[in-house]
Amino acid sequence: MSLFDAPHTAAANTVAALNERSREIFRHIVEAYVETGEPVGSRTIARKLNGSLSPASIRNVMADLEYAGLLFAPHTSAGRLPSEAGLRLFVSGLLQVGGLDTTERAAIDAHCLAAGRTTEEVLSQATNALAGLAQCTSIVVAPKTDAPLKHIEFVPLKPGRALVVMVSEDGTVENRLLDIPADMPPSSLVEAGNFLSARLTGKTIAEAQREILEELTSRRAQLDEITSSLVAQGLATWGGGAGKDSALIIKGQAHLLSNINALEDLERVRQLFAALETREQIVRVLDLVAKGDGVQIFIGAQNELFGMAGCSMVVAPFMNSREQIVGAIGVVGPTRLNYARIIPMVDYTARLVGRVLGQ
Repeated sequence: MSLFDAPHTAAANTVAALNERSREIFRHIVEAYVETGEPVGSRTIARKLNGSLSPASIRNVMADLEYAGLLFAPHTSAGRLPSEAGLRLFVSGLLQVGGLDTTERAAIDAHCLAAGRTTEEVLSQATNALAGLAQCTSIVVAPKTDAPLKHIEFVPLKPGRALVVMVSEDGTVENRLLDIPADMPPSSLVEAGNFLSARLTGKTIAEAQREILEELTSRRAQLDEITSSLVAQGLATWGGGAGKDSALIIKGQAHLLSNINALEDLERVRQLFAALETREQIVRVLDLVAKGDGVQIFIGAQNELFGMAGCSMVVAPFMNSREQIVGAIGVVGPTRLNYARIIPMVDYTARLVGRVLGQ
């Protein structure tokens, strides 16, 4: 029997082009690969089919699947592995996604719903929950919040150094270190703090930066030179890259490393983490998520960021109370992720994070 009910050139990589027997064999191959990570042979599939097809018949179908680019032979053995194109076909058309069980849902709730946590703590706990349950590396990407400010204070640490404490109305606390003149008197810190507090409270950094820098130009004579410099420096520190800066949390790297069998993959995994930690790639992840709805799956070379490590990413956006995408959360792992289990897990966590942060 031919692999395709339609001609090979018509739609080789679509589920509709596969006949029922080929779909069943291909599904068993992918599921066995996800479970073991090892090449799958015809005898293994014959046992899963309870002898309804002979190993010879299965080998013929596997040869057709390989010709279609859905399987490949990693070496000269009889076993086959799904290609990245095959995995994408499986996930998009053959995968049966389940739901979260009560234990998994309770574990995610327990991490994310504790009262009194800041935004960073909620996101950190969410990545911890995903990394632990999925046994993968979990990532969360979120732009620096541009929430209105509630309190600003300069705290002297030692000669030449001060701490700026900035509290947003959404509960986010950000601390930044500043270099100051070694002989700056404490009164200048107090004066600078009072000046900023009077003008920043209730405004975002971007709004306050424009207003205060204009005011500094006209009021410089009323502030001594040192205090003016401190105010300007503090604003520059907070406002640099406003709207572009992003925060990245990565948890569970050991899970990814433990799933990499070949030693030659370790260097590519190291490169993956290096890429994840660059601002450009963080912005790209957010851009990718913003282009689609709900959970998105990127397998291997489908995304150049993750293709270099032979990894997959399952990621979903989370939104603020105004239904704006403000970040993304997901997992990164080998291409043989248990997609049926992880997809609903990522979806539920993203929705929960959005709900918590929107309160």
